[in-house]
Amino acid sequence: MAASEHTALQFTPVLSSSSLLAKVHPLVIFNICDCYVRRPDQAERVIGTLLGSVLPDGTVDIRNSYAVPHNESSDQVALDIDYHHNMLLSHQKVNPKEAIVGWYSTGLGVTGGSALIHEFYSREVPNPIHLTVDTGFRNGEGTIKAYVSVNLSLGDCQLAVQFQEIPVDFRMVEAEQVGFDILKTPMVDKIPSDLEGMEASMQRLLALIDDVHKYVDDVVEGHTASDSSIGRFISETVASLPKLLPSAFDKLVNDNLQDHLLLLYLSSITRTQLSLAEKLNTAAQIL
Repeated sequence: MAASEHTALQFTPVLSSSSLLAKVHPLVIFNICDCYVRRPDQAERVIGTLLGSVLPDGTVDIRNSYAVPHNESSDQVALDIDYHHNMLLSHQKVNPKEAIVGWYSTGLGVTGGSALIHEFYSREVPNPIHLTVDTGFRNGEGTIKAYVSVNLSLGDCQLAVQFQEIPVDFRMVEAEQVGFDILKTPMVDKIPSDLEGMEASMQRLLALIDDVHKYVDDVVEGHTASDSSIGRFISETVASLPKLLPSAFDKLVNDNLQDHLLLLYLSSITRTQLSLAEKLNTAAQIL
């Protein structure tokens, strides 16, 4: 009896997603949120192009973005391709090293039209990244996820495309963290002052110190498995701190605080003087 032949379903990864990492700069998130606020009234979400480069270790460094006008229905998506290409040329005149690395959309996860858009960007660049940003900031957190495509084929026939999630590296400096925290707040009466921002930073620092203290206690008591790399990092961080007496540290902070308050006072006087000069100049022109 002849052996029966079977055709198996195969997943063909476009990339090796196990070692792939998407590094997202805060500017990209700010641009996406700004485009979402300025979207047309009838648009439910915003899509756009991601710009950046692929680092030697395979990390996709996403540094910039721009929105692309589109019309979307239940069974089709229409992109303004001419606008997309014109924006790309304009960006590359300023930053020639930035190339297309993928595309983004607002909302939670992928949707039915994501495969169609991903197919278009697959013709623009090999192995594009799909980034999703939850601009609703549910529960005070902005969910940011990145995906790569995996082809589902039956023999030589491609049936569908599956999206696999990859890790996202989203790091910010202190000034960017303050802005991102304001962005996550649904209603903001005013932008916090420098002193309020410093107070919020100190509160986050204290919370991080408490987390590290709890982790060390759990390791010492045997509740948590020890990690030599984390231990070395904590040791190097503690060793890098200057050895100051509490009185000397308080004096240093107070001196810097007084210098900061003096600058605020001088800037306030300068604004008042400019305002008076402008009013006097206007009154002299009228007379």
